[in-house]
Parts: sequence; C-alpha cells; structure tokens
Amino acid sequence: MTSLFILLGIILFFVVALYISNAIQRKKGNTKQRETPRPAIDVRTKQERARDNSGCCGAHEICEKDSLIAAFKEEPEYFDDEELDRFQNRDSDSYTDEEVDKFREVFYSVLDEEKPQWMRSLQLREIAVPDQMKDEIVLFVSDLREAKKHV
Repeated sequence: MTSLFILLGIILFFVVALYISNAIQRKKGNTKQRETPRPAIDVRTKQERARDNSGCCGAHEICEKDSLIAAFKEEPEYFDDEELDRFQNRDSDSYTDEEVDKFREVFYSVLDEEKPQWMRSLQLREIAVPDQMKDEIVLFVSDLREAKKHV
C-alpha cells in the first residue's frame, strides 16, 4: 500500500512540474508549436546531377535515386540484362518457368542497393515482372527499406 502512495506521489509530482513548466513558457510567450519541415525531393535529371556532382546528400528522408518521380525523367539503365528486352509489353502472368528463372538470375545478380533502380529500369522499358516473383521482390524491397530505417 505504501508503494502505491509513493508511485502516485511521483506521478503527481511530474504532472505538477509539467504544468508549472508550461505556465512559465506561456508567460514568456513561447506558445509556438514546433513544425518539422517536409523533406525535399530532388527531381533533377541524371545529367543535371552529374553537372552538380552532388547526387544524394543523405540529408533527405527520401533520396532522389529511390524516388518514383525521377523515373519519368530518366532513361532506362541496363544492368547486363539486355536479354530481358524480349519480354517487353508482355503480361505478367504469361511467363514460363524458364523465363521466370531468367528474371530470378538477373534479380539476384544485381547488387542489393541497385535492385530498386533495376525495378525502375524494367518499368521504364515496359517489362512486366512475372507474377511468380512479385512476392519475392516485395519482401526483399520491404526488408531493404527496414534496413535503411535502422541505419
């Protein structure tokens, strides 16, 4: 019973201290709430970035190289996967097992940090990812994003 009174006393102390602190701040005129600025997204083309020699500075939550907006401004980048161009304008559910294996081979040969760029390259080249691989890719990309959050 005594420990309950001590706990309630501590809680009451902190509530009163918070109230006094807020009253002092209001009296000083500090009534402004903090606002966090929105992260800027760089949508410059690859040539403009090369001219500036800046790339991603790491200060933004969303880096330009991972931005889907930038996908519409870039030319497709090839990752030694020119053989996949034969699948252009094809439905994602029409691939055979051998063709899916070809996609897997390329996917796992690309460096982990370049996989989102490879996916964007396929999108720009109008190559649909096979349905059999979509779950794998989504799982991998979500793991990659989680790893970026913790860095």
